Amino acid sequence: MGEIQRTSGFLSVKLLVAIIAGGIVGILMGLAFYFDWLYLLAIPILLAVLYVAIYHIDFLFQSIVFFTPLSVNIEEYTDQFGLFLPTEPLLFGIMLLLVYYQLKAPIIDLGFFKHPLILMLIGYLAWLVISSITSTHPLVSFKSLLSRLWFIIPILFFGPVLLTKRGSIPRFFLLLTIGTVLVIVYTLLNHASYGFGEKESHWVMSPFYKDHTIYGAAVALVFPFPLMLFLMKKQTPLSTLILGLLFLIIVLGLYFSYTRAAWLSVFGALVVLVLVFFKVRFTYVLVLVMFAFGVLLWKQDSIQMELARNKTEHTTEAFDERIQSAANVTTDASNLERINRWSCALEMFKERPVFGFGPATYAFEYARFQEPENLTIISTNFGDMGNAHSEYLSALSETGFVGFVLFVLFVVGVFYYLITFIQRARGVNHSYFIIGMGMLFSLSTYFIHAFLNNFLDTDKAAVPVYGMIAVLFLLNSRLTTQPNGRI
Repeated sequence: MGEIQRTSGFLSVKLLVAIIAGGIVGILMGLAFYFDWLYLLAIPILLAVLYVAIYHIDFLFQSIVFFTPLSVNIEEYTDQFGLFLPTEPLLFGIMLLLVYYQLKAPIIDLGFFKHPLILMLIGYLAWLVISSITSTHPLVSFKSLLSRLWFIIPILFFGPVLLTKRGSIPRFFLLLTIGTVLVIVYTLLNHASYGFGEKESHWVMSPFYKDHTIYGAAVALVFPFPLMLFLMKKQTPLSTLILGLLFLIIVLGLYFSYTRAAWLSVFGALVVLVLVFFKVRFTYVLVLVMFAFGVLLWKQDSIQMELARNKTEHTTEAFDERIQSAANVTTDASNLERINRWSCALEMFKERPVFGFGPATYAFEYARFQEPENLTIISTNFGDMGNAHSEYLSALSETGFVGFVLFVLFVVGVFYYLITFIQRARGVNHSYFIIGMGMLFSLSTYFIHAFLNNFLDTDKAAVPVYGMIAVLFLLNSRLTTQPNGRI
């Protein structure tokens, strides 16, 4: 009887709170529209987000995944204040909330932090702190460090906890795919109004993506997901149709992105996938790479002559000609500017080889390292055109040799850990194996692309990349404890 009364009392209080909250929201909305104080509408939205964060944080996590492709950088609408909405404020908020939970009553097993891959990542983050202290622009570097933390802590560290519910992992990939497809559809419709012109391809994805390079990288990241979801288990005719349609839209989006690096990264990822699927020994691959490198050294003069003859410009819309233009280092301004940026990064490293110039400082420092012979028609004397166009050289110039080594070790560790998981799952758990192969393809596209561009400091790349690493940790743990477990 007492239990019934307590329950009844609880329901009464809950109903009363709901009535009061509804009344407050109604008053705020009335004031907002009557006096044109539209900023008041943010209050009920914030209250709703706070409620979801406290009581349904896994739902908020998946919402962030969905909104990542759809997020908008407000930098172009403000005074150079860069922030992706709605994802980054949400990531920052749940980072604080999750850290509070962890300190109050640990929800992550401490053994997680002893994993070699996590130790490498923590070592890299520790070095980022040091290089931020010695940075030429400390405020810029610490802001960059903070943004990396709100990507890594909630997504990678807490992701394995927030994805434990049944169906959460397929939902993670599906939501990321659907969010990206929505942007692709918007971009294709916008691009079609300009006749799918090459020049327009650089900006038709705005405001969701800054330009076609990061857009192409994001599309390449989700390229294998519809096929992966289809192969995981037997599908109904309707789900087969939907996944097929999603894949077709992604292919169209990738093609009309006119992004050579994205196209090449997909081809490279396919090679990696074939090598792993057929279990080609690493020693054979290493011998082949060394042989190819030897041929390049032996034939370098004739290769340089052939490259000099290549005049194909990246402004062409033909697929084969754009691929050919990737090797044009004589007249293609995009390629020459990339070489200019790489040269600046190397010179920056030579000047500050230990600590680098500090995280996110490349754009502020590279101008004075430009050599006259490397300048192109798209170069600027002020050096205000962005980053190093390489994830690896960016780490080298901004965090020095130690930071570069730690970053590369982390990337290599991710692939070693992932490939090991795939081989363990082969023949044991079909769904795990398929997901592992899908993630291998996706991550390969990004880290191949990373030789030519760097986007890991944005939510567009960080959320899917760190999210997949979180999925890897979760599935690897399940494969050990529940080899035949279902997703």
